[in-house]
Amino acid sequence: MKLSFAALSALVVASATVASPVLEKRAAPKGIDISSYQGTVNFNTAKANGIAFVYIKATEGTTYTDAYFSSHYTGATNAGLIRGAYHFAHPSSSSGATQAKYFLAHGGGWSKDGITLPGALDIEYNPNGAECYGLSASAMVSWIKDFSNTYHSSTGVYPVIYTTTDWWKTCTGNSAAFASTNPLWIARYASSIGALPAGWSYTTFWQYADSGPNPGDQDEFNGSLDGLKRLALG
Repeated sequence: MKLSFAALSALVVASATVASPVLEKRAAPKGIDISSYQGTVNFNTAKANGIAFVYIKATEGTTYTDAYFSSHYTGATNAGLIRGAYHFAHPSSSSGATQAKYFLAHGGGWSKDGITLPGALDIEYNPNGAECYGLSASAMVSWIKDFSNTYHSSTGVYPVIYTTTDWWKTCTGNSAAFASTNPLWIARYASSIGALPAGWSYTTFWQYADSGPNPGDQDEFNGSLDGLKRLALG
């Protein structure tokens, strides 16, 4: 989830201009999200630093599997962290169902074991082209529904949706279609979360910085550690 310069600029601008309700703190377990960009990670050290959960990049589109996924996932598990996988979407390259199946086949599954978070769909700024991947707002909503429903049919849980409010408004027309089913993971690098996409009254996860005392992006769960464990139980 390493955002491009343009995406980071948009995030900073949005952070400066959008009304900013403060996240209610309720223990708020800290987490990180990582990919091969971070290389080898010492998860025991991260846990000692207060990290409770980690999201790990598994796949991108239908042609890329993260080379560090297996070692990251195993390392996080061995350290006793709650962990999950995420998929970076390329909506212009294939259908949502096709990418959900690829994600599921390469580490993105879920099991009701209390330590596995629902898989996350990373749907955001296109790093290599048109911001909305050449899709209309209605086509983008249909693509996300296709991914989400396919994932749910296979696992019994809906994927977490990672995005920014700016991108969501621009590329889905600020759709409220997912608020009742999919947990939200919002990216906003500021002291507060700001306005959320339509329909969601709160965010489940908040990515509040792209660097910090622990490897990767810095995240927070909106709730208690028991609540995080309940999410991992579906």
